[in-house]
Amino acid sequence: MSNSLAIAATTNALRNLLLSGIPALDSELVDVEVTTRTPDVARKSVNGASLNLFLYQTVVNGAWSNTGLPRQTRPGEDGRPPLALNLRYLVTAYGRTDTDSDALSHRVLGGAMSVLHDHPLLGRDEIRGALADNDLADQIERVRITPVPMSIEEMSKLWTIFQTHYRVSATYEAAVILIDSRQAARAPLPVLRRGQGDRGVDALASAAPVVREIRPPRPQPAARLDEEIAIAGDHLRLADTSVRFTGLMPPNPGRPAPPVEEIPPQPGAAPGEIAVRLRTLPQDPDAFGRWAPGFYTVCLLTRRADAPLVASNETAFALAPIVAVTPNSTAASVSPGDTVTLTCAPRVREGQRVLILFGNRQIAPKTLVNPDPASPTFRETPTTISFEVPAADPGLYLVRLRVDGVDSIPFMLDGTPPVPVFDPGQQVRVS
Repeated sequence: MSNSLAIAATTNALRNLLLSGIPALDSELVDVEVTTRTPDVARKSVNGASLNLFLYQTVVNGAWSNTGLPRQTRPGEDGRPPLALNLRYLVTAYGRTDTDSDALSHRVLGGAMSVLHDHPLLGRDEIRGALADNDLADQIERVRITPVPMSIEEMSKLWTIFQTHYRVSATYEAAVILIDSRQAARAPLPVLRRGQGDRGVDALASAAPVVREIRPPRPQPAARLDEEIAIAGDHLRLADTSVRFTGLMPPNPGRPAPPVEEIPPQPGAAPGEIAVRLRTLPQDPDAFGRWAPGFYTVCLLTRRADAPLVASNETAFALAPIVAVTPNSTAASVSPGDTVTLTCAPRVREGQRVLILFGNRQIAPKTLVNPDPASPTFRETPTTISFEVPAADPGLYLVRLRVDGVDSIPFMLDGTPPVPVFDPGQQVRVS
């Protein structure tokens, strides 16, 4: 274990080691100085022979990065692993003068490399004496010093960063430095019983249901209330199963929770399918308020007696608003600046984004009104939305409503055989 002083303690321990070891090897270097500056200022205020120890890179140690410290966490406990670092140093030698005609810098570098070669491990006492209040010496892993080969190209790039002339250098790595996380670990309580009545784990012999596809009726991009959707997948069953629809409205404080509905499935039209009908009036008088237009996720839930809940994967589903336009193309024509009213079922919830698509143009609604909950007709009353007809050439324009990215369905099937045509009740005629 070690605290945040571990990096500085390692640097100081290496400096002290070199400062005492080099003069012991070479009597000509009794006055050698060991600095820890950047190479561009290493020689400032230093006149004699010197050695500069510069920490140029920290690298995360892959072997320790996801490993908890022994004696701190046990299997099954949630504890944050330590920050494991390898420290890389640039060791640069300097003579007594910048010309260094007697190659004294080579003797300095030779002495430094000899000391580090004979001293591959930092002693615990050396680390404790390097910096007050550091506890690097108490970590479980020893700090090892190893040379790091560096090519001419890599060394050139490194010195280019400092914007100074190259001096004879070597690179070393000190590893590993383990800095403890200050986040407390969580230790779960011992297990006294394995499941209800100590009967052990619950095992299921059959596979969980898998939803592969959700198909709205006809060639529609989305489904509407009172329509039947088909669900295709694997291991689908009707008994003990319900279909859950969960709204994808973005959460926001003070906003109503997204709608969540569970509906029992019905037999599907083909093998490997089940069907669900999104009921509305009169079978479900509260459908306008419980549902909302927009995107949902759909999953299958299987509930059996004395067995855990089994859920399938989730698949996206879009619920389109049911729209009525007043006045529409079957009634009087409108002029630019007139007000057109839409009704939307199910009702729009607070915070949903609503746009009007008039032909190929987007228009913000003028008003959006939901009925008063105290009204006796609240259950069956949809949302009322109005907009102002923009400047447009005379002609027939399709009106669509977009709620949270889901558009109303403006076509219907007509003729024999049935083909899709635009619904006249969702068009307006501009005169």
